[in-house]
Amino acid sequence: MIIGVDTGGTFTDFVFKKEDQWGVYKLLSTPDNPARAVLTGLDHVGGKEKQQIIHGSTVATNAILERKGARTALITNKGFEDVIEIGRQNRSRLYDLAYRREPQIVPPDLRFGVKGRVLSTGEEHAPLDAEEARKVIKQIERSRAQSVAVCFIFSFANPSHEEKIKELLGNTGIAVSLSHEILAEFREFERTSTTVLNAYVVPKMHNYLGKLMAEMAEGNSLSIMQSNGGSISAETAMQESVRTILSGPAGGVVGGLEIGKIAGHTHLITFDMGGTSTDVSLIDGSFSLTVESRISGYPLKVPMIDIHTVGAGGGSIAAVDVGGSLKVGPESSGADPGPICYGKGEQITVTDANLYLGRLIPEHFLGGTMKLQRNRLDSFFQQMAQKIGLSPMELAEGILSVANTAMEKAIRVISVEKGYDPREFVLFSFGGAGGMHGAFLARLLNIPKVLVPQNPGILSAIGMIMADVIKDYSFTVMRNQLNCTADQLSDFFEDLEKRGLKDLSKEGFAKKNIRLERYLDMRYEGQSYEIIVPLEANYIDGFHTLHEKTYGYRNEDKMVEIVNIRLRARGIPAKPRFQQAKKVKRQPSRKAYLGEREVVFDQKKRKTQIIARDRLLNGNRIPGPAILVEYSSTIVIPPFADAHVDEYGNVIMEIVD
Repeated sequence: MIIGVDTGGTFTDFVFKKEDQWGVYKLLSTPDNPARAVLTGLDHVGGKEKQQIIHGSTVATNAILERKGARTALITNKGFEDVIEIGRQNRSRLYDLAYRREPQIVPPDLRFGVKGRVLSTGEEHAPLDAEEARKVIKQIERSRAQSVAVCFIFSFANPSHEEKIKELLGNTGIAVSLSHEILAEFREFERTSTTVLNAYVVPKMHNYLGKLMAEMAEGNSLSIMQSNGGSISAETAMQESVRTILSGPAGGVVGGLEIGKIAGHTHLITFDMGGTSTDVSLIDGSFSLTVESRISGYPLKVPMIDIHTVGAGGGSIAAVDVGGSLKVGPESSGADPGPICYGKGEQITVTDANLYLGRLIPEHFLGGTMKLQRNRLDSFFQQMAQKIGLSPMELAEGILSVANTAMEKAIRVISVEKGYDPREFVLFSFGGAGGMHGAFLARLLNIPKVLVPQNPGILSAIGMIMADVIKDYSFTVMRNQLNCTADQLSDFFEDLEKRGLKDLSKEGFAKKNIRLERYLDMRYEGQSYEIIVPLEANYIDGFHTLHEKTYGYRNEDKMVEIVNIRLRARGIPAKPRFQQAKKVKRQPSRKAYLGEREVVFDQKKRKTQIIARDRLLNGNRIPGPAILVEYSSTIVIPPFADAHVDEYGNVIMEIVD
């Protein structure tokens, strides 16, 4: 049995496949111990079956955001101990006069310098002072540090000093992260930051994954989703935990890409609205990668799918700010206490607003296994409505409008601000709450179509099952277009390709199922940032074209530099197949209709059909307004949209007004 597991802030999702049979399962997350919900779900869906598990984990992300990682020390060159503190002169809030950087993960008393120096050529200028290194390690042991980040200048050209430190730390029991293994690139600040983040979360991930593996039955396998759109073994994730940050949202983008291709749509904007946040990403034939990510203010330079996240989800809390205006999020009610309608919460959320307007059907939530308490809402909405000077109905629609505006802005960041026209894309809507907001966002952005896949509430888990195993490697070469030939580039890639083939063979892949993809980080001479360009015969022209698309201009008279080479080694596993259904008549079966409700749209109550999505067939058409209910999600088809079902069971909404 293949099982995809996605741990979210509110629910933990499972999708499982045995032979040709699919199944889904959701249960509330256990934030105090995420492993508890995972193990409970695995036992429920898998029992004693032999299991192949692919898991998207939030452990590393939460450890950084909540500052609950390991006590971490840093060893670097003498005189470079404060590079991590100095950083860059960039300010994320340029006009904030009270701006202060986040305090560093590694405090000054845990930063240690050791004499020794390697030049940019890889030549050893001064040997590592082994005696001083031993003294530093003794200090680290006394400090009770649990993890050490080792980052020497130009170690990517010659890693011998870092390897010597690892050797000296060998018997201390302290976890070690070496920068040349995590990120073999120049720019010591970003390399140090990425290595420190890895060191900070490794003990947490080791503990979490160790517990999962200890509780799993013998013969079961566990892989972890990465933020680059591929999975890796749990053993690798324990050592390179920084690669698992944003792994859950990455699974959703992979699922969107694969299902979109099957349905004939290759230009997508993925819209994943869960309980705590909303993640959006743009797919222009393939997903967008970035090496310029940040988390909690720290640069993170490993390749990641370019995902933009905002604090607007089903559990986002509505409140009145000091100026008397309505705001929604980023605070979330989470799984506990959850929205008011879950029975324990006492703060209005987006989910409560949807229920208040009739857009959630209480008796069909989670397939009827979890009853929503509509009767708890009235007093809370009346109190807040009176405070803000609106009617309760206006307040509920206002909450949804504010949340939709935040999500609209997020989509503009990954589309309009990067030179893409949203009107040329299909909005791929998923997540537990995505189907209730997709049509409204499409109208705001003039996107003509919305695609809602089957089981949208657990699509991230489906994406994990469909993901390749991916290993990313990089190396700084610093050449220009005149002093770098095609043969030299091939020589540069040779060592990386050997590593890629070796690592993927350890993951169980035969050579015929391995793909090696070459990329270059390129820029114009004098620029500070690079663009990732596929290595093709005319890669210089490719760079000019991509630069023009990204920044609006090209300069073919300017010298082009190749800064880093990148290799993406991809192991292609056997993937689940989706069956096409035969087309039937336009009118859904009578069995699909579950009744009629009054639902509020634009301050008016409209009679709205309630329809069971799992009883709809290929070719069925559903005019708005209508509400489709299913186990993992609810889809709202407003009066300004019509919908039909395609041959793969996807619901396609078209904006007609």
